[in-house]
Amino acid sequence: MRYWLMKSEPTEFSIDDLEQRPNQTEPWDGVRNYQARNMMRDDMKAGDGVLFYHSNCTVPGVVGIAEIAREAYPDATAFDPEHVHYDAKSTPEKPVWLMVDVRFVRKLQRTISLAELRDQPGLEGLPLIRRANRLSVMPVTEAQWAFILSLE
Repeated sequence: MRYWLMKSEPTEFSIDDLEQRPNQTEPWDGVRNYQARNMMRDDMKAGDGVLFYHSNCTVPGVVGIAEIAREAYPDATAFDPEHVHYDAKSTPEKPVWLMVDVRFVRKLQRTISLAELRDQPGLEGLPLIRRANRLSVMPVTEAQWAFILSLE
């Protein structure tokens, strides 16, 4: 089992939105970074843990836990010219972009803020707090996962 941190702007898709979806599951579409796509394709497996992170908001931070419900498959939003995530180079025959399904597990009792994470000794290696890391999908070690959840 592996662990991940996945970022979403709460005005676009929040932990509350995930909780309210049928089966509390939603495709994680719109990833348009090759490194993030490759992690989804090569490393994410059903049952992996996800720290759900709200970004680009007043208090960015970890707000909940989810799990990978379905492994990587073609992101159909890339094929739709009317969709904001459209990519003319991606076709159903040769998909460039992938998505996974994510299932709600629970909300945290409180937001564990980015500022708090930055202040924790031992989290220096967490990709989220590295300077200039803008990936929306990133790996988290088992030790980092346990430590972050211990802050709850």
